[in-house]
Amino acid sequence: MKKTQLITTVLEYDSIEELDSINQKLINKAKEATQSSYSPYSKFSVGAAILLENGEIIQGSNQENSAYPSGLCAERVAMFYANSKYPDVPVKSIAIACFTNGQFLERPIPPCGSCRQVLLETEERHKTPMQVFLYGQKQILEIENIKQLLPLYFEKDMLDE
Repeated sequence: MKKTQLITTVLEYDSIEELDSINQKLINKAKEATQSSYSPYSKFSVGAAILLENGEIIQGSNQENSAYPSGLCAERVAMFYANSKYPDVPVKSIAIACFTNGQFLERPIPPCGSCRQVLLETEERHKTPMQVFLYGQKQILEIENIKQLLPLYFEKDMLDE
């Protein structure tokens, strides 16, 4: 038997001012994106902002539907838009924020499993690590790449085996 320990390194910040100006701007764009959320059922407005290697910032928000599975998370809305508009430009980082009950959450929310897989595919496609910033009013988390969020990931090479 072999035992393997999977380690995720997370940096934790108490306030947005601890980050550099580029990452502050990215988080603020994610917060701004929550305002375009269509979430009449969950009342859980999520915003994502993606910084591309070319300096462009792409925003997305969750879009719900009364047929629940038909909705889409903010992370995938932003990533699919970025990938369709700039298919050959790697993603440097993504920021995610959630607004509910008239305020941003105190603690950050992570992407769901489906979003993690989509983000990983983009990271793998461009062979460039994608930094992740998860925003909460009292805590901001920074993760160095998507593989840290999805350690036992499924990748396209597995389809060839």
